[in-house]
Amino acid sequence: MSKIRTIKGIDKETWMEFKDMAERNNLKLGTFFKMLIKEHNTNSKNFWDNLLEGEKIFSDKEAKEMKEVIKKVRNEYGFRK
Repeated sequence: MSKIRTIKGIDKETWMEFKDMAERNNLKLGTFFKMLIKEHNTNSKNFWDNLLEGEKIFSDKEAKEMKEVIKKVRNEYGFRK
């Protein structure tokens, strides 16, 4: 027999929406929750992969220039180097 778990801080509207979504997909609440967690983890990983390994926004020259500007601004306002 499975244990009962409690999720604190969920308002009634959100809980009803969660139950409704699970029902529309013919899933038990626990199964649907696992699916949401898995999907969230996949989306987060994909986001960071795209951000870190995706197309460059700046050329190497532009990046070097930007680094110098940032360094200058940080020095002017007393930020750590």
